[in-house]
Amino acid sequence: MTDTIAAPRVTEQDLEPYRVELTGYCYRMLGSAFEAEDAVQETFVRAWRSLGRFEGRSSLRSWLYRIATNVCLSMLGASQRRARPMDLQAPSSADQPLPPPLVESVWVEPAPDASVLPTAGDPAEIAVARESVKLAFVAALQHLPPRQRAVLILREVLRWHADEVAELLDTTVASVNSALQRARATLASDKLKAADEHDPMDPQHAALLARYVDAFERYDMDALTALLQEDAAWNMPPYAMWLQTHRDIVDWCLGPGFACEGSRLVPIMANGTQAYGQYKPDPAGGLAPWSVQVVEVSGDRISGITFFLDTERLFPLFGLPDHLDVEARQPVEA
Repeated sequence: MTDTIAAPRVTEQDLEPYRVELTGYCYRMLGSAFEAEDAVQETFVRAWRSLGRFEGRSSLRSWLYRIATNVCLSMLGASQRRARPMDLQAPSSADQPLPPPLVESVWVEPAPDASVLPTAGDPAEIAVARESVKLAFVAALQHLPPRQRAVLILREVLRWHADEVAELLDTTVASVNSALQRARATLASDKLKAADEHDPMDPQHAALLARYVDAFERYDMDALTALLQEDAAWNMPPYAMWLQTHRDIVDWCLGPGFACEGSRLVPIMANGTQAYGQYKPDPAGGLAPWSVQVVEVSGDRISGITFFLDTERLFPLFGLPDHLDVEARQPVEA
């Protein structure tokens, strides 16, 4: 927590340094980078309007978090819980028809690291922040009631004291501790366990992802599946269908997904790890946007790959170009 700032010294410019950490907080609460940006903007609007009434009894940071929490709780009260395809149904087989797409508000969405993670600070705190925006963890948070979600993020991720959280939420320390205990119990269930912790800069992790990029761009199914866990989840929001067996993944790639052969993967940072903007061959020439891929790792294998297909919204969010004027790879001969 920062030192108390007297009201007369606070200006609109004093709020801006808190944008990234507040966006990270709101992203964990809401599961959408777009909604998180909206929530932070609304937080700043409310703060700007109330600067004259800020009396400095709490720190500026805690005051902003109180506003942001109220904004998020209000937004969550009007929307359904976001999910991943694995939360909605059992795995499908490659020969099943693709279902109709669901609206974007159904899905946990990816977030650029630059929007939600600090670039400097204590390495241990940065590591905790990075793990807490992983897709699996953000998806697990969605199973918690909104106030439990806020308590867990404030206590476990941001390391606030129980009395500080109680003051922010206008409740008691006993209620905060009880909510934290219930939240921990929910996240400890086998169904909601997150992937293993991995430093995206770790050489072994980087080497695994380099092999993945090579295999995917060559569309070498043997090399690709050799990198996957046996129960790796292959999913493609906005479709609820997801695949799990190596055979179904191969059959999908060589069947309905055949047009991805010759793709290029452009590296980006999303959700605390290496991710990719995928471009597939464009019949008109060059390569066209197809997905934002977030690759999850557990141990020495890939445990899941999410292909977010909403490129119209996501590619600008990640600063990815809308077309690549390069030749696609030649198809791999059988």
